Amino acid sequence: MTTAVPPIRPFRIAVDDAELVDLRERLARTRWPEAECVEDWSQGIPLSYTRELARYWEHDYDWRVREAALNEVDQFHTEIDGLDIHFLHQRSPHDGALPLVLTHGWPGSVVEFHKVIGPLTDPTAHGGRAEDAFHVVCPSLPGYGFSGKPSHAGWGVARIAAAWETLMQRLGYNRYGAQGGDWGAAVTSEIGRNHGGCIGIHLNMPLGRPPKEPPGQWSEAEQHAMAAAAEHRRWGTGYAQQQSTRPQTLGYGLADSPVGQLAWIVEKFWAWSDCDGHPENVLSRDEMLDDVMMYWLTNSATSSARLYWESYRGFGRGERVELPTGVAAFPKEILRAPRNWCEQSFNITHWTTMPRGGHFAALEQPELFVDDVRTFFATLR
Repeated sequence: MTTAVPPIRPFRIAVDDAELVDLRERLARTRWPEAECVEDWSQGIPLSYTRELARYWEHDYDWRVREAALNEVDQFHTEIDGLDIHFLHQRSPHDGALPLVLTHGWPGSVVEFHKVIGPLTDPTAHGGRAEDAFHVVCPSLPGYGFSGKPSHAGWGVARIAAAWETLMQRLGYNRYGAQGGDWGAAVTSEIGRNHGGCIGIHLNMPLGRPPKEPPGQWSEAEQHAMAAAAEHRRWGTGYAQQQSTRPQTLGYGLADSPVGQLAWIVEKFWAWSDCDGHPENVLSRDEMLDDVMMYWLTNSATSSARLYWESYRGFGRGERVELPTGVAAFPKEILRAPRNWCEQSFNITHWTTMPRGGHFAALEQPELFVDDVRTFFATLR
């Protein structure tokens, strides 16, 4: 007796009007703290900007317009390993397109990829070559967005990577590429270790560590990497400590307050993007709020944070990835390991040092992102 394969079910985002009314009412009732004691972001997202962005969210942001735009990409649900997985799936009009699974991280979502899906699937409509086309699959991580929320422990990076292999095979893609940053880089790296139908991986946040036996003198790139890592450990890891140790406690406040959820995410757009001091220098308010809405509307602050509890201490560890690996190294990435550090963990066959861009690569610098993905996978088709 064979077990039936769970079906792939079409999905469209259709938020109830009552949810939007509740959001506006909560925004209007926000209980605000006093202002920070400094004139910069060093104590967190400033009160004046948070109030300004919240007012825009309440009065000017049009979810229905954004919802319609998001629904222009084909979306689906399917059950994998007992959990409902939401994913975007846009097939290319070109023959011979290579299937490609793109995986987001935190505080990202599938909306990070809205600028790159068109150029990747239909390159001739965006100044590219037909032979560079991809069939694009963008799953929402378990506990994120419109994917199901695990009710039992165990949904860490390894299990997600296995689920993505199942998803690609279920879609009929027995030969595919994988790409990711942040948690997406960890999942993509695990896919590369497991092989399956994956032929190569592309990362925009490769995790490399300094050699155990340090050389007589560190190179300039290595010195910069160590300084950046030390700065991040000192000032930038509070969110991760909370999410990896007490995600449930954190969730009560974020689930109840849209401004709390906004601040928790937008502060990272400031800290992790190549924005010259202000997130709106590189991202629009609508783009940031689209991402915030993926957390607010699905009440997934807690469930998304649990991925840190599940996997944070193993982040970046594992056997060397022997599959061909491409890297797009953006200058304002959180962790900027030099190539020689990364080569200990990956079979790097392609490395691009980017002129600009940060952690949210596909959202900040879509043209650079698309060009590098095309260039790397052209070597593997």
